[in-house]
Amino acid sequence: MDWDDLRYFLALARATTVRGAGARLGVSHATVGRRVEALEARLGARLFERTPEGFALTDAGERALTTATALEADIAALERSVLGADERLEGPVRITVWDGAVCDLFLPALTELLTAHPGITLEVSADPRSVNLNLREADIALRVLAAGASPPEHLLGRRVAPLGVASYVGRAHARRLDPDLGGEGARWLAYEDRAMTTALVAASSHPHLPPWGNFRDLEVLASAARAGLGLVMLPCYLGDADPALVRLTRPDRHEPADVWLLSHPDLRATARLQAVRARLRDALLAAADRLRGVGAEEVVQD
Repeated sequence: MDWDDLRYFLALARATTVRGAGARLGVSHATVGRRVEALEARLGARLFERTPEGFALTDAGERALTTATALEADIAALERSVLGADERLEGPVRITVWDGAVCDLFLPALTELLTAHPGITLEVSADPRSVNLNLREADIALRVLAAGASPPEHLLGRRVAPLGVASYVGRAHARRLDPDLGGEGARWLAYEDRAMTTALVAASSHPHLPPWGNFRDLEVLASAARAGLGLVMLPCYLGDADPALVRLTRPDRHEPADVWLLSHPDLRATARLQAVRARLRDALLAAADRLRGVGAEEVVQD
């Protein structure tokens, strides 16, 4: 049996839609459907039933999921064991970040290393969802955890810096929207995580302003603020770097979370990961003030 077919099976079992599985694997939904159908034909059993909500596992599929999950863990452990002893400064390094804009803080610092060792190839993806480092969905993860929280004990974790959040408005719309400058009809733009938006609004200087809309990505949220659709709370590294945004008169900057650098302990001695991780750590420590949002506290001036 081809292990690759089981990867498609596992992706569909977890995503429940062929499009979601394709997005996880970086392939088209048609490819997912074709590979799963081929696996079913090879096994002589239906693994999924199509439902209005997506693909649901059959009884045979449930049994296959248990075995495939265990096999996946064994293969990942084997890969980590082999990779952990790799002393070459070449090969892929997969980094995942919670937001693509944070790459501006560390990619320039990796240039010298990657130029000196062209055999190292960098793969970077932006996804706020958690990734499974045990299964090598990434080699290095940059993640944001609530202040005071710690990563899982089975991972290597380095707390880099607190993450600052502040309130912003589109520069061209500041006098119209900033409540402290007489702005009328102002509203907060809402992030997809409504509970987070509600908590941030409640703790702000303008808790009476209503949340509005539903914006699933931080950059889209910033774009909506630039367009004058409302006020927005953003990580300071994103809001302060955007010349079309400015902090409110009362920006309510605070540090509700911390930035963590995570990796798997089995890979701590892998030469290329060790080198990239060290440069990444140093770059983020050097950018700690930008992550916190201190030293760039421009606000609307009356």
